[in-house]
Amino acid sequence: MAFSVGVMSAMYLTKGITGAHLNPAVTLSFCVLGQVPWGRLVPYFLSQLLGAYMASGLVYLVYYDAIMDFSGGVLTVYGPNETASIFATYPSEYMSLGGSFLDQVVGTGMLMLCILCLGEKRNTPAPSELIPPIVAVIVLGISMSMSANCGAAINPARDLGPRLFTLTAGWGTEVFTCYNYWFWIPLVAPLIGGVIGTFMYLIFIHWHLPDPDPPESLSNLSTISDKIKQPNNMWDNEVEIKAAYL
Repeated sequence: MAFSVGVMSAMYLTKGITGAHLNPAVTLSFCVLGQVPWGRLVPYFLSQLLGAYMASGLVYLVYYDAIMDFSGGVLTVYGPNETASIFATYPSEYMSLGGSFLDQVVGTGMLMLCILCLGEKRNTPAPSELIPPIVAVIVLGISMSMSANCGAAINPARDLGPRLFTLTAGWGTEVFTCYNYWFWIPLVAPLIGGVIGTFMYLIFIHWHLPDPDPPESLSNLSTISDKIKQPNNMWDNEVEIKAAYL
């Protein structure tokens, strides 16, 4: 729940600056759609990564005493007293690499399917002011239903930034080597899943929506032409009346 509130708050804070791009997978998908210039992809990704890294550092400082008390001062990835999963995502013991990859592809694909429809004017668009809380609820639903397998990262920056922080804060290289070098799954799979979800939206939804209403200028032209025709009709009526009297 708190994570979703964070998403909503960040969207309200940055919506007027970048359009609230918090997720490289979402940014990549909008670049594919042509709604974001490709030149912004790398700067946005680096900014998202830096933001996630700094946020992890702030969490570490705020909860330093609790982390040290729980772990006994030993920062590890494995075991009952591991604390690395506070920051980055890690798979459950039963998950394979293939299953983890599919989990992240599906989760991020669902995220894009739900996001793209919010601004679709030919369907039922959401009010612009309500898009942040709606996206927050979408993220909450995906997190609650899909976090058991891999933690529901669905955001490469949200996972890589904290993972880099734990690397430098004392957890060591184990954050990258554990679970058969699992770290690349939440980095690569969401990017692919976001693009797949985008194309699914285009193929199954966007291309089947009704054509938009004609531009207002065209309707004004038709109204003007109708008014121009009206005197002719009135003239015809007057001629008919005079002929009747004659």
